[in-house]
Amino acid sequence: MSKYYVYILRCSDDTLYTGITTDIKRRIDEHSNSEKGAKYTKQRRPVNLVYSEESLNRSTASKREYEIKKMSRLKKLELIS
Repeated sequence: MSKYYVYILRCSDDTLYTGITTDIKRRIDEHSNSEKGAKYTKQRRPVNLVYSEESLNRSTASKREYEIKKMSRLKKLELIS
């Protein structure tokens, strides 16, 4: 069973992007260098990983991603620090 991770990236324009993955290193490389990166991050390269947390499965990772996406920028910055 794969581990899932919820992550937050800081984009070049100082915006934050939240996602989930089973392989953080690969996914950040995709966001930074390939066409497989999210449409949002392709326009805001380079990106830097500023936060990640492990989840038990895809379901809990998706729920946590949704929680984080609903947070204000201030709350996300508090989570990161």
